[in-house]
Amino acid sequence: MKSSTLLFVTTFLILFTLGLLALLHFQPEIKNEFISIYEGLFSPQKEVKLSTLPVVTEKEFDPNELVSFSGRLKKDTYEEHLTAAELKDLRLIQDEYQLYQKIHDSTLVDVSQGRGYRVDSLTHSFPFITPDSKAVLEELGKAYEALAGEGNFFTVSSATRTESQQKALKRRNRNATDGNSSHSYGISFDISYIRFNGIREWDGKAQQNLEKVLNHFQQTGKIYVIKERRQSCYHVTVR
Repeated sequence: MKSSTLLFVTTFLILFTLGLLALLHFQPEIKNEFISIYEGLFSPQKEVKLSTLPVVTEKEFDPNELVSFSGRLKKDTYEEHLTAAELKDLRLIQDEYQLYQKIHDSTLVDVSQGRGYRVDSLTHSFPFITPDSKAVLEELGKAYEALAGEGNFFTVSSATRTESQQKALKRRNRNATDGNSSHSYGISFDISYIRFNGIREWDGKAQQNLEKVLNHFQQTGKIYVIKERRQSCYHVTVR
């Protein structure tokens, strides 16, 4: 660096420093700002306490909200069950390849158990249904437990079947549905009316509680229901 340039830089720094010192002397508020900035940069960070987020409590189902029910459960038509799938623009699940594709993209989700319900060991269907159907199943379970008492649960005996499974089931069981089944769209599941709390036996009180819950969801437009006597279950399709 040339001597003239060095002299210029040195002179500038000296004048700048003197000017800054004078400014800080005659303007105390600016001095305080410099001190505040320095402390913010080099002082240890103070621990910041995060405000406690409010705890969101899960709303319990009130049995008093159930629609009044007496007599027999209304039987919806099977066409209404299939129409529910059409209105949701769902496509028939033809085989296991398509089934696992839907599981992969979360169009179908796993179900095993929840409050008020358990899924049986399934042999002719898969424990996967659509997210909307699972949400309604969760609501059904909570409503049933609220009515029957804490710890009580019903059993889901069937869920999603592929078209090929449905055809194979028809060959073994003449009572199985001919043609397309709403089970093959992922929106239907069967609830046993002879299996409660893990026990397979007739329980009139438990069945009555289940029918009260199903009637409520049927009358409030959330599900279609068919009582299948030969299969000892309620065929439920989420609308």
